[in-house]
Amino acid sequence: MPQSSESGFDIKQVYDTSDLANFDSATQLGEPGEYPYTRGVYPSMYTGRPWTMRQYAGFGTAAESNERYKQLLAAGTTGLSVAFDLPTQMGMDSDFPLAHGEVGKVGVAIDSIEDMRTLFDGIPLDEVSTSMTINAPAAILLLLYQLVAEENGIDASKLNGTIQNDVLKEYIARGTYIYPPKESVRLITDIFSYCKDNLPNWNTISISGYHMAEAGANPAQEIAFTLANGKAYVQAAIDAGLDVDEFAPRLAFFFVSRTSILEEVAKFRAARRMWARIMRDEFGAKNPKSRMLRFHTQTAGVQLTAQQPEVNLVRVAVQALAAVFGGTQSLHTNSYDEAIALPTEKAARLALRTQQVLAFESDVTTTVDPFAGSFVMESLTDEVEAKALELMAEVDARGGATSAIEQGFQKLEIENTAYSIAQQIDAGERIVVGVNKFTVEHEDVYEPLRVNPAIEAEQVARLDLLKAKRDNDEVTRLLAQISETAKGDGNLLYPMRDALKAHATVGEVSDALRDVWGTYTPKDFF
Repeated sequence: MPQSSESGFDIKQVYDTSDLANFDSATQLGEPGEYPYTRGVYPSMYTGRPWTMRQYAGFGTAAESNERYKQLLAAGTTGLSVAFDLPTQMGMDSDFPLAHGEVGKVGVAIDSIEDMRTLFDGIPLDEVSTSMTINAPAAILLLLYQLVAEENGIDASKLNGTIQNDVLKEYIARGTYIYPPKESVRLITDIFSYCKDNLPNWNTISISGYHMAEAGANPAQEIAFTLANGKAYVQAAIDAGLDVDEFAPRLAFFFVSRTSILEEVAKFRAARRMWARIMRDEFGAKNPKSRMLRFHTQTAGVQLTAQQPEVNLVRVAVQALAAVFGGTQSLHTNSYDEAIALPTEKAARLALRTQQVLAFESDVTTTVDPFAGSFVMESLTDEVEAKALELMAEVDARGGATSAIEQGFQKLEIENTAYSIAQQIDAGERIVVGVNKFTVEHEDVYEPLRVNPAIEAEQVARLDLLKAKRDNDEVTRLLAQISETAKGDGNLLYPMRDALKAHATVGEVSDALRDVWGTYTPKDFF
């Protein structure tokens, strides 16, 4: 009896030559590093060097997070990935009333350039690739990073990293948006233009399917809605007067990797092929780098369990293997204790060691795309692609990603999938080891990492001191320039950079835009 895939199509017990009867290796497969990039975006892939090993980290104060970053670098991490607390993600300072109780809890609190200096103190920013998981205030955090680097004598052109900066998925799945969609996309295109001239090696956006997958999207939905968002950003940049081959090479993507290895590998291969064709055929991109879908992967946090948390070590290893077989450019492996609390130092180190075992003890780096030509893999890749293309056609029929978001299409599709999965787990039709099968009567006692609640008061005190010693008249003048630019069509990053250099805060710069654009209130579709 056939098994159903995560995306809803049947998986056969046995595949043979008949499943590839219509398979044209020249158009669907190609060579590694060549269009349509099904087999990977680089000819040698990991046979030259492994993927970038990132660890997503940040909690409490900038000083505490700086200490964790140094521990990770010492353990062999090759790229930092910054987690910001919710107030920072929402463009709120730590002293804002709604920030109370959330300061430093799910990431590091960053209020000003002083916090950014502390966060990266002693870290060579021209030698480390830094990814920042920040969306609505992405421009602000990027500018703070640039300013701190320049204070340390590092030219901005030497900086390498990524800002997530994908606001459209916030309206679909995550919710940390600030401004309405149209204005948010305008700010993103300003970032594209600014980085082209000032930070040429920076990845200006990480178009993210990860959060949609965590909200319940299946693999086909994940890549369909992610690539649809990507198309919206590309079109917006072109409409703003940018040449596609000037900004497209710096676009990056961010996907989840689940325990369903075969379908996940097929998903990554299909996504590369789809994006290559979209960029060539729909946008006329001529630069090969504009057609490459380069992506970061994170193992599936939603599949981690609080029950028998050590089993998560196995889940993460399986998920990481799927990402590597799928050809990821960088990888974050979740810590086994993340379903309970922030990861401990030991758990974060074990997560990194998982990647290192795959890279240096296994043979997965000895050949490129080992599944190429497999009956099952090529068939699954075609199936995922076909399903994703159907969904993208539905988005296009609704006027594109932004219009479909405003109609609630993607959100409803994902919520229906999440509900179906929850029903399957409750009914025992989908096995979750340690939760609905292979349970134990008594769990071991686990001592989680806890954030000291006193850090909020300490952070607010630092913020008060900053505001007392800066030139507040100058800050007020520069914030007014931001608001004035927001009313027109000038690039916002230049007045924002001036204000931040004068010690304006993340919340104040965000408020200067809120005063002009307002905030987004989602519609009720039910």
